[in-house]
Amino acid sequence: MLKLLIAPLRWLVRLVLALLILFEEWGWEPLRRAFALLGRLPQVARLEARLRRLPPRWALLVLVLPSLLILPIKLLAVWLVAMGRVSLGVLLVIAAKLVGTALLAWLFGLIQPALMQLPWFARAYGRWTAWKTELLAWVRSSSVWRAARALKLALRRRVRGWMGRQPSA
Repeated sequence: MLKLLIAPLRWLVRLVLALLILFEEWGWEPLRRAFALLGRLPQVARLEARLRRLPPRWALLVLVLPSLLILPIKLLAVWLVAMGRVSLGVLLVIAAKLVGTALLAWLFGLIQPALMQLPWFARAYGRWTAWKTELLAWVRSSSVWRAARALKLALRRRVRGWMGRQPSA
């Protein structure tokens, strides 16, 4: 009886985690590239050089900082929702998530070599990437994913067709 209850719950948890990971995956690289554009500024380039030279333990601290800095913003969003400003609270959470993901992706790209010198981090990162790869393969093999991907490709072809038919200015 318990197995009958756990199986759908496990599937639901797996689906929610997969959706969260897909959001991160879709946003990680574009947001990292956008944030990396700041590296063209001399001050940011110097900061990047310093971050790349950090010892492993300091790199770990730097990795945790964005999460700690975003916490007060999330608390402000909860307060806004409690005060009836739901839209503003939700927009604040979304903006914080985007900026936080961009910052984290940029930082991780700079300090990953130092972090991988920590044996426990390297093991955990290896397990995480293997688990994430397996979970994403599960999602991508689903009929819903394949149907959504086919729809996306069809829409892309249609939009490109429309763009090609437009008279040039």
